[in-house]
Amino acid sequence: MRNIKHTILRMSGAGLLAGTLTISLAACSGKTAAATSNLQAQEAAQVVETEAIAQSSTASTVVTTANYGEAGAIDTTDLFTERDLTQSMDTTNANVITLQSGQDVQINQEGTYVITGEAANATIIVEADDAAKVQLVLSGVNISNDDFPAIYVKSADKVFVTTAEGTSNVLQVTGSFVADGDTNTDAVIFSKDDLTLNGLGSLTIVSTANGVTSKDDLKVTGGSYALNAAADALEANDSIRIADGTFDITATKDALHAENDEDDTLGYIYVCGGTFNINAGDDGMQATTVLQIDNGSFTIDAVEALEATYVQVNGGTIGITASDDGINATTKSSSLGTPTIEIRGGDITVNMGAGDTDAIDANGNVVMSGGNLDITAQSAFDFDGTSSFTGGTITVNGEQITEITNSMMMGGGPMGGGMGGGPMGGGMGGGPMGGPGM
Repeated sequence: MRNIKHTILRMSGAGLLAGTLTISLAACSGKTAAATSNLQAQEAAQVVETEAIAQSSTASTVVTTANYGEAGAIDTTDLFTERDLTQSMDTTNANVITLQSGQDVQINQEGTYVITGEAANATIIVEADDAAKVQLVLSGVNISNDDFPAIYVKSADKVFVTTAEGTSNVLQVTGSFVADGDTNTDAVIFSKDDLTLNGLGSLTIVSTANGVTSKDDLKVTGGSYALNAAADALEANDSIRIADGTFDITATKDALHAENDEDDTLGYIYVCGGTFNINAGDDGMQATTVLQIDNGSFTIDAVEALEATYVQVNGGTIGITASDDGINATTKSSSLGTPTIEIRGGDITVNMGAGDTDAIDANGNVVMSGGNLDITAQSAFDFDGTSSFTGGTITVNGEQITEITNSMMMGGGPMGGGMGGGPMGGGMGGGPMGGPGM
């Protein structure tokens, strides 16, 4: 087991960034169709010299836990960097920005920025070099916009949105989003590059479309989040990776959604910690390729709770209430072969609504080698391929069973052998998903 334990790293009192920084506050009037020219109106920007001011120093930095399970479908090597997992930091000499209504904050240099204040129709815009790492520390922020993201990452290597300890922060968009040129900005936090959410504070996001969108990788490693989205709550093109955090999510569509429209080899979800309370109008978690859960606590009420081409549960406590399928494996990625649901650990409870519903539904294979599965449903299992039950316990409607059969076929489903080598690499042990962290 690869386990990064709770660690306290002693750091010096030196500031992260010293000196002064020129920050542009561009006046805006509730972004309209002219949003593009407004965002680029450097000549009309009010330039403010903001000196780096000392705040109370943090003597130690908390690094959260990434509870990786045994080798699974996704290669967990370097999924999270130490900076991803760092929840608090010494902000002495960080640049402090106080928000003002009707003025965008434009950040074009690498560094750490402490953001405070309440504002209407103001956007924090990051447009930095492709190698720049920018950290936005939200410390009592409240932004309400009519039609544009509260945080918009146009370019950077990576952006961290960190909630300061003991602070409550609110970001919301109340009207229809407008585009920035060819970019369809449709989330309260919208990033074209890698994005990490962390911290020891809380963040509330309310959106008329998506809550948080990353066009690359989206990571969450700490913090407390309340998300209410008219579309997807957390969305990413390449991956969603969650190590820790507390999530209260209401989404009209999916709570977590990972999909790349141009490449069906991308779009996976990996969770190894956190507490989730999910109410979704469509899927609780949907991934194009692999959805892997190694740890965490989940209460999910959705049409379908977990969906991907390959769903693998290695640990955690998962409570599912669903009106269509509890866990569903279907062909979303042509590169993975047979859709499969694999349960190797964890405690899973599935309660299904009446009608044409299935607790475990695979357009391929069902494999269980460990864990506890407790199903209340008219149809416990529906699969098109083979089934394998070599470990763990399965209870269906109060009765423990010893084999997995197709419920819709009155118990006459084919009983297959083991999976052999799963599509993600030898015996599912460390496939090509994942790769180096940022």
